Amino acid sequence: MIPKIQERSRAIDLRKQGFTYSEILKKIPVAKSSLALWLKEVGLSKPQQQRITEKRKQAMERGWAKWHQMRLDRTRELVESARREIKTISLRELWLMGIMLYWAEGSKEKSYGSGQQMKFSNSDPVMILLFLRWLKRCMGIEKQGLVYEIYLHETSRDRVDDVVKKWSEIVSMPTDIFRVYFKKGKIKTSRRNIGENYFGVARIYVPKSSSLMRKISGWVEGIYHHSRVV
Repeated sequence: MIPKIQERSRAIDLRKQGFTYSEILKKIPVAKSSLALWLKEVGLSKPQQQRITEKRKQAMERGWAKWHQMRLDRTRELVESARREIKTISLRELWLMGIMLYWAEGSKEKSYGSGQQMKFSNSDPVMILLFLRWLKRCMGIEKQGLVYEIYLHETSRDRVDDVVKKWSEIVSMPTDIFRVYFKKGKIKTSRRNIGENYFGVARIYVPKSSSLMRKISGWVEGIYHHSRVV
């Protein structure tokens, strides 16, 4: 009985110093239910309450950091595993990829217009590079013969030089070939690609490409016909 009385006395003393239940249990290995019973009537001063609150906050932050790191590790494992599933890509596969890419993100010929040219727009540098690679490898169109445009929000007018330089480095073309157009309108506050992380939208314009646009339309029809989606 004496040891229990001593443990209870020590537990109460530690609690009055502002120790949390977890900290006390590390020093006094008893059942949590017994500890709760011993400390039921123990009052705490404001500094002691603040210490316990801070300890709980720190414990939560450590738990969140551990969970966050586990999620990052799991995500990295999934990405690496998926990346290894993609082996070499044949020229025909690249050709099909480019058709689908343009179908999704490229301009389309309107029924009320004729002789329209190919225009591909995106804010993702990798997608822009893939489109350029498709043009060269599958269509025989060199990037030197293309027109490069950037669509930038009006609020980023003071960053034009940085934005042009960024896209110039991405596509490996001189800065003076880029045409910059400004978009007006209110930016949604929920968007994160603003400020220094915002580089607008790049548009690749392919001159004298109306015939190629019509061929792409035919390829697209062939894709959805043979995939039996319609």
